[in-house]
Amino acid sequence: MREVELGWGKVLLVKDNGEFHALGHKCPHYGAPLVKGVLSRGRVRCPWHGACFNISTGDLEDFPGLDSLHKFQVKIEKEKVYVRASKQALQLQRRTKVMAKCISPSVGHSGSTNVLIVGAGAAGLVCAETLRQEGFSDRIVLCTLDRHLPYDRPKLSKSLDAQPEQLALRPKEFFRAYGIEVLTEAQVVTVDVRNKKVVFKDGFKLEYSKLLLAPGSRWDPGQGAGQAGLSLRGAPPQHCQCFSPKTLSCKGKEVENVFTIRTPEDANRVVRLARGRNAVIVGAGFLGMEVAAYLTEKAHSVSVVELEETPFRKFLGERVGRALMKMFENNRVKFYMQTEVSELRAQEGKLKEVVLKSSKVVRADVCVVGIGAVPATGFLRQSGICLDSRGFIPVNKMMQTSVPGVFAAGDAVTFPLAWRNNRKVNIPHWQMAHAQGRVAAQNMLAQEAEISTVPYLWTAMFGKSLRYAGYGEGFDDVIIQGDLEELKFVAFYTKTGDMSWLTGKGS
Repeated sequence: MREVELGWGKVLLVKDNGEFHALGHKCPHYGAPLVKGVLSRGRVRCPWHGACFNISTGDLEDFPGLDSLHKFQVKIEKEKVYVRASKQALQLQRRTKVMAKCISPSVGHSGSTNVLIVGAGAAGLVCAETLRQEGFSDRIVLCTLDRHLPYDRPKLSKSLDAQPEQLALRPKEFFRAYGIEVLTEAQVVTVDVRNKKVVFKDGFKLEYSKLLLAPGSRWDPGQGAGQAGLSLRGAPPQHCQCFSPKTLSCKGKEVENVFTIRTPEDANRVVRLARGRNAVIVGAGFLGMEVAAYLTEKAHSVSVVELEETPFRKFLGERVGRALMKMFENNRVKFYMQTEVSELRAQEGKLKEVVLKSSKVVRADVCVVGIGAVPATGFLRQSGICLDSRGFIPVNKMMQTSVPGVFAAGDAVTFPLAWRNNRKVNIPHWQMAHAQGRVAAQNMLAQEAEISTVPYLWTAMFGKSLRYAGYGEGFDDVIIQGDLEELKFVAFYTKTGDMSWLTGKGS
């Protein structure tokens, strides 16, 4: 692979098995230079977050991200390679796949739709877009408890200053152009699968032919602080439908300036309150640690309270967790490990101190809580749709629930992971939600697609990136290659008697 300058911009020139291909040179997801990625089996994979593109078509084949690459004309003459590209395509560096438009738009709030999608996170949005890409031209309604159109949730804890319009995955015009109706601040309270109908909190009723459930998760006050990163991605889960934030169940829990970061407005308020003041983070999982890293340059002090011995211990292991903890300590983050919050003290109604069970008292002007999540499926308990003992929605490889015509995807599902002997797992990654949304859409159209993507997540803190591929729950050994102290390493997570591996890479 080679980047080639064409005057108005660059292209990625690829030679594969003697054939030349010219594509957009940047990943449409976050702009990574694809020349630094991996070329294999006719595909190029993004070096940052693993999005995968077909070099023959430029099409996006694996997530994250929504758009594909432009494919440019290549001609070989007298051992010279000529590439022809339009100025507009070179400057855009992204291509939205051709989509059908709705031929039966609703008049006002019509009481029926062909496809209803409950939840507007990655799974819901990708499902809607895939349907249109596959030629589906009937009505699609996407409903969300959020006040915003679908946005980039992982950025909430990585870039707390970001405004809603900066986070938007698609502009308003996109939804209007392709006839994808978005109902914001719309909460589904009951699902009637017998009559194929849902009821909203305001009493509005909507009939459907096909239904996707992508309600995401809600915070769980009953979990220890050490589990925040195990059930969440780097940002809050796709809480798009029934996200019900809860904070600590301790004395003083009603004081002001204690947050779960569930919306852009929450994230913005945390930054404003933390500037030059004292911030306390409860939970040393991905969300908590990303928030802590972001606030170090803005707050007077940043403290992290965690029930475990080290951050990420159950997720990344003791050695990796300790190395990452050292990096945070070198950046002025103070840790209070193996303890919990017993009281939140206020002055004039606003948070002033966090009291720990270890009797330590920590000054705090703002507190961010990330102590675990549970599936937001309470509204399905009387629906007849099967839920497991933890409240997750079991689906098969085609993302079908126990009820015909009802599919589910995202944080709230358990699905069979093929390379773990079809073990039913819950993997609340942003990338996984994309993939599940696409598979659900394909099977609404009777295409018999199956979920097969490798789970993948990423984070970045203090200029260091951590990328994690696979599913390593229950590992009992960690093999480190490279320099863990310098955070330039690869970690293999294994389990005795199990040949399926998880890999984590830090750099």
